[in-house]
Amino acid sequence: MAAAVSQRLAGKTVLITGASSGIGRSSAFEFARTSPQNLKLILTARRIDSLNQIAADIVKEVGSGVKVLPVQLDVSNADEVRAFVGKLPAEFKEVDVLVNNAGLVRGVAKAPEILEEDMDIMFKTNVTGLINMTQAILPIMLKRNNGAGAGDIINIGSIAGREPYIGGGIYCATKAAVRSFTESLRKELISKRVRVISIDPGQVETEFSVVRFYGDKSKADAVYAGCEPLTPEDIAETIVFVAGRRENVVIADTLLFPNHQASATIMHRK
Repeated sequence: MAAAVSQRLAGKTVLITGASSGIGRSSAFEFARTSPQNLKLILTARRIDSLNQIAADIVKEVGSGVKVLPVQLDVSNADEVRAFVGKLPAEFKEVDVLVNNAGLVRGVAKAPEILEEDMDIMFKTNVTGLINMTQAILPIMLKRNNGAGAGDIINIGSIAGREPYIGGGIYCATKAAVRSFTESLRKELISKRVRVISIDPGQVETEFSVVRFYGDKSKADAVYAGCEPLTPEDIAETIVFVAGRRENVVIADTLLFPNHQASATIMHRK
């Protein structure tokens, strides 16, 4: 099975947003390890130094069969996203797989204490940034196969988009928007061979919670106390799995939980 997935991914160009850490970083390594002979990776994030290190580490691990292009990009900046495709080197322009992974959460405030700046950055990154990236890359996919289209758009959502919880009103709203956009896009593209895929993780341990608590690691660590959350590698394996299916197979909607979690708000802690 692994050999079949490697063959299906061979020769493809994969673009991952938010690739400097967490799920994005793990996905870059997982794609490279799965198809190490003939693959191109475009890794974007705000932290270019981290991307450069990841690129070097991937090449060191799997060899020169994987070409890695690190690109500094803030998806919340619409102008940067609009200029992105035009600046890609020719050998990286034919994007086959877009992994819309960039996202963040800020704060746990309830209305009416939610800060406007937190609202703005969450919507600009999680919603507008994802949509702008999709609109930038989708025309490339639609031109493929004499206009018949081909490609994968993989949107990383969250259980929060399915089940709102206290203190997550804005973040949950952004992920609900991503879910609606993804489902609409899938219906809009039904006549094309562009697969639209949603992956909704439950609790995953990344820098995510540190950002939520404005850098307070002790509060972030408390979120995971007494339980074993999913890892970025767990989600990365799922991303590569869905991208590596036969072209006629669309794993449209996936929800992943660690085994202590039954919903956004129901968890069993030791």
